[in-house]
Amino acid sequence: MHDIAEPVAPARLRRLLRNAAPAFLAILLTASLVSGCAQPPAKPLAGAAPAAAAAQDDDDDAGIQDTASAPALPDQELTAALFYDFLVAELSLQRGDRAGAAKQYVELARRTRDPRVARRAVELSRFANDPKLGAEAAKTDPASSAAQSQLAIALILAGRADEAVPYLERVLAQPGANLDQGFGQIGQVLGQTPDRAAALRVMQKLAAAYPKEPRAHLETARAALAADQDAVALAEAREAMKLRPGWEQAALVEALVLQRRSNAAAIEFLAGFLKANPGAREARLQYARFLFLEKKYPEARAEFQKLLAEFPDNVDVVFSVAVLSMQLEDWPLAEANLKRLLELPVRDRNTVLLYLGQVAEAQKHYDEALRWLRQVGGEQAFRAQIQQAQVLAKRGDVAAARQLLQKADATRNEQRVQLILAEAQILRDANQPQEAFLVVERGLDRLPENPDLLYDYAMLAEKLDRIDIMESSLRKVIRIKPDHAHAYNALGYTFADRNQRLAEARELIEKALALEPDNPMIIDSMGWVLYRQGDLQGALKYLERAYQLGRKDPEIAAHLGEVLWVLGRRKEAEAVWAEAAARAPGHDVLLKTVQRLKQ
Repeated sequence: MHDIAEPVAPARLRRLLRNAAPAFLAILLTASLVSGCAQPPAKPLAGAAPAAAAAQDDDDDAGIQDTASAPALPDQELTAALFYDFLVAELSLQRGDRAGAAKQYVELARRTRDPRVARRAVELSRFANDPKLGAEAAKTDPASSAAQSQLAIALILAGRADEAVPYLERVLAQPGANLDQGFGQIGQVLGQTPDRAAALRVMQKLAAAYPKEPRAHLETARAALAADQDAVALAEAREAMKLRPGWEQAALVEALVLQRRSNAAAIEFLAGFLKANPGAREARLQYARFLFLEKKYPEARAEFQKLLAEFPDNVDVVFSVAVLSMQLEDWPLAEANLKRLLELPVRDRNTVLLYLGQVAEAQKHYDEALRWLRQVGGEQAFRAQIQQAQVLAKRGDVAAARQLLQKADATRNEQRVQLILAEAQILRDANQPQEAFLVVERGLDRLPENPDLLYDYAMLAEKLDRIDIMESSLRKVIRIKPDHAHAYNALGYTFADRNQRLAEARELIEKALALEPDNPMIIDSMGWVLYRQGDLQGALKYLERAYQLGRKDPEIAAHLGEVLWVLGRRKEAEAVWAEAAARAPGHDVLLKTVQRLKQ
């Protein structure tokens, strides 16, 4: 029997890490991952490493590229004690002691001077959320870009992006570094930090050393766009395009910056870019989307059809055409493209099945809708269950719909709330507001502070003329969630609609409008309270805007028509009502408004 401290033959550390240890430690690591004690380490910023690193040591992790040639591994004695310490470190990780495992690996990195051990130490320091320990680990092998990049990632994700700069500089400065990939991967990591200003500072510092590198300017532009620094983003995107003419990615960034000014500006730019670069698929997709946002529906459809003709098997193109067709309520075209997606290698088949169910439901093909929805699995399965219940209710089987929702599996409070709200909506649509009120009330017994349940409870209380409950519930929502624009709006609109407490109603609606200035329903409320206060011209201005933004909603149409009627513009009022009635025949508010004014 060997003594525990007996040395193994010299120069065997390399063979241990290549053969025996990986095979044995893989079992420990797998167990750790299964038990949730560890996460697979993120790849270092491999793109920053030399392209010649394809000849890396064959036991390095896939995707890890370190230097232009495989790093020299140390020759040293491997004692049983050293091997034992590796096992202890991995077992600590398996038990969930990330900090302990990281500390042990840092010590092992100091003792072995092996770059792979140093990299593992940095990875574990990152999982332990201890960048300081990661810095100590990285110091054990300062020549390893893999260790340096892992430490940089750890610092960025810990909200200390500025501290990552020197480590990222070393990664980019590696001999023969692939700067295009390096800057691209750094941009991806920086995109994960919520501190957008810090991400931009870091990217600008790194890019300053590479003024002729197009990718450096592109990633700076993207960081600036995320940080709402539009002037910087536009200048950097244009510099990237200057260095790499016709570069589609730079054009897309410039288009996004211009879109913040107006959809029209972005459309004009992309039209010119596409004229010079007709094969730019992503740019054409974005062009079509902007056309859609600008409500240029025939032009948008034409662009998507061009893409479809040129790329009939491209999943992104077919999916975009399908979604646009759904938004345009062109159900046959949407259905055809969704079915086409099922023949292609689409990544998210369940979303396609869900959309097919929605398209069939929109066409009142309820049995077909249920067939599609019952095939949905994965992350969309829960949503599909709610959709099935809605289809059952529309088919007239409210009891079956409620039963499906009550039996649905909900693992989180968020899902429980969705089921309660879905059941209440089905009852509301079935003209059973009292039963819907009781369903939400029972939900509040379990989740009394949930703002979504409180809001729906308030709306049902208003329907039942329980204004006291409505007001107390909405004020509770505002207390819990002060930025809940709809709570301010609902309370203010209720007062205005009843022609009560108009000054308070206007103040509440103004708060809602400050939170969501482009929300058509809130703009409608502002117009309505102005109408109640006698400001007909001010009311008309808001209501006309709300009607356009709200895609000619029938309730907004009722309000707009009433103001036009009172102003003596009765033909215009009747035209607005007729248009809304054609889109939503039998709408209660619209019908009552027209009947009241025409009496």
